[in-house]
Amino acid sequence: MQEWMKNAGAGVQNPFAPDSSILASLKEYGAEIDPAVLTRLQSEYFIELGNLWKDFIAAKLPQFDDRRFSSSNWHEQTNHAYNVAIYLLNARFLSLLAESVQAPEKKKQKIRFAVQQMVDAMSPANFLATNPEAQAKLIETKGESLMSGIALMLEDLQKGRISLTDESAFEVGKNVATTEGSVVFENRLFQLIQYKPLTKTVHQRPLLMMPPCINKFYILDLQPENSLVRYAVEQGHTVFLVSWANPDQSMSDITWDDYIEQGAIKAIEVAQEISKQDKLNVFGFCVGGTIVSTALAVLADRGNHPASSLTLLTTLLDFSNTGVLDVFVDELQVSMREQTLGHGGLMPGRDLASTFSSLRPNDLVWNYVQSNYLKGQKPPAFDLLYWNSDSTNLPGPMFCWYLRNTYLENSLKIPGKLTVAGNKVDLSKIDAPVFIYGSKEDHIVPWQAAFASMSLLNPKKKTRNSFVLGASGHIAGVINPASKNKRNYWINDQSAVDAQSWLDAATECPGSWWPQWATFLKENAGKMVKAPAKLGAVGYSELESAPGRYVKVRAD
Repeated sequence: MQEWMKNAGAGVQNPFAPDSSILASLKEYGAEIDPAVLTRLQSEYFIELGNLWKDFIAAKLPQFDDRRFSSSNWHEQTNHAYNVAIYLLNARFLSLLAESVQAPEKKKQKIRFAVQQMVDAMSPANFLATNPEAQAKLIETKGESLMSGIALMLEDLQKGRISLTDESAFEVGKNVATTEGSVVFENRLFQLIQYKPLTKTVHQRPLLMMPPCINKFYILDLQPENSLVRYAVEQGHTVFLVSWANPDQSMSDITWDDYIEQGAIKAIEVAQEISKQDKLNVFGFCVGGTIVSTALAVLADRGNHPASSLTLLTTLLDFSNTGVLDVFVDELQVSMREQTLGHGGLMPGRDLASTFSSLRPNDLVWNYVQSNYLKGQKPPAFDLLYWNSDSTNLPGPMFCWYLRNTYLENSLKIPGKLTVAGNKVDLSKIDAPVFIYGSKEDHIVPWQAAFASMSLLNPKKKTRNSFVLGASGHIAGVINPASKNKRNYWINDQSAVDAQSWLDAATECPGSWWPQWATFLKENAGKMVKAPAKLGAVGYSELESAPGRYVKVRAD
């Protein structure tokens, strides 16, 4: 116990030790802490540490509630129980130190993030020497778990990433992305998929779905039972979907303008020509929503209004609140990217995936270090995590433009500030009813930021906008199939000046938000007509079966 008191036992250093590298690092970073606050925290820390010492002398095991240490191995063995108790004590006071820093909010947020990354990394659960579950497994298997863990770690070193699922269990087009359809158009940026109708009659106006280019589209079409694509087809919609290319070096010069003109606008035009409809229901998810909204604003500046409705799922148009991602964006970091990638090159999908994993390290990093490497357990098959590991590259010029003009300078929301594809961008000129969805626990697009689009779109006709708040996070909240009737969502038909006012007056409803969206689409999809007998049209033949070639290209 004396050694623990001196060295903080479980790896996270005593924040108030005379040789504390934490305080030294904060000072080097230019962060100041009020001496009075520091003295108070130090006093409180040593009181709690002393209480732990008294419990130890009295042979009283400490109590803690943390899902990382839920196994009885952590609670019943004195050595490991006090290891956890000291770790959690140090972790809590490190967080309090980070909160006490006197610094501008952006710098303070970076300090909080860095401290939390260190705290999570140094959990005793992450090391064989301090993980009783892994030690028990080692003894039980007579060393086989360690050998298996080493083998899994070597495999992952070759991949350059941690395996989150059994990737051999899935194949795109075979047991994920299986909704039947055909590629009816392609250029170097995307393939356009048209899906085969599942009803005898369909709505007159088709649905064009724009997924994010930062991920593969099949998050919207994993399995038949949780496919948003299939759900829309079952509702009687003729569905077109953009499958973005996974850029290689031949696409390293592509710009944001290209994604708007040759990507989103071209997809709109092709869907119009094949369906012979001037109006479409347009759908955007995450970055796909940012892209398609920009495209509609560009078209509006040209006097063209192709959207019968606009659906935006977990989409940022106002980048005032970008959540934890804000720690990765400042002038220095954006300028560095512009110097290295702004005139050509690729932003590797592996780097993007690592960034997003760092936002939830316990769930997407350390959990798998423990199970895969320390316990030698091969991860089970899980379609969503297979998709999560199937990363995509981004063209450097496009990526740099996006970083500076949205995340850094937040220019997209300002009417006329940006010129894209030769036209001024004014989101308020988009003339269509809008359905906006946010996820309550979203760490990538905070739901309040998604709600902010309500004031940017149809600013003079607020009753034409609908907002729905779903439970869970960025992905799990969206992929919440109606058939499973899980989770809940909130609705409020009254206008509100801000997100919190909206939520305070909202009604909580059980189950999936998908039927709410289906009702919105139906209202804007026109009359029912006979389903097309063939996919494509004159000049747009069926090039290959869905999901097409582009989605099968891997970044690694």
